[in-house]
Amino acid sequence: MSKKVLVVDDDPDVRLFSVTVLEENGYTPLEAEDGESGLKKIKAEKPDLVILDVLMPRQSGVRLYRELKTSKALKDVKIIILSGIAKKTFMRSQKALTEFGGAEIPEPEIYLEKPVEPDELADVIKKVLG
Repeated sequence: MSKKVLVVDDDPDVRLFSVTVLEENGYTPLEAEDGESGLKKIKAEKPDLVILDVLMPRQSGVRLYRELKTSKALKDVKIIILSGIAKKTFMRSQKALTEFGGAEIPEPEIYLEKPVEPDELADVIKKVLG
């Protein structure tokens, strides 16, 4: 059975790009257009990997990442962040949330800045999923 990968991004073009890369490499793609629906899909579908955008309406990727990493049930979900904002900016936002009483969370293992080449995304997915 092929591995399930959830793409959480509010940009339909980015979702289409990611889904195409996933299908071409034998994975089963799932989609969500915001963090809120992404979290519901993660709980329902238990994907092997989540490709997560950072800036989205209705629960940002910043908050979804934090929720996944601080949840006992979901902390082992593998995540690739694919975002238009710099990693340094993302980490600053996490530090700010921690300072407001949130739990400290680990830095993302893989952070890709948009735009990304299809081969680069495919290679990173293969590396994460083994």
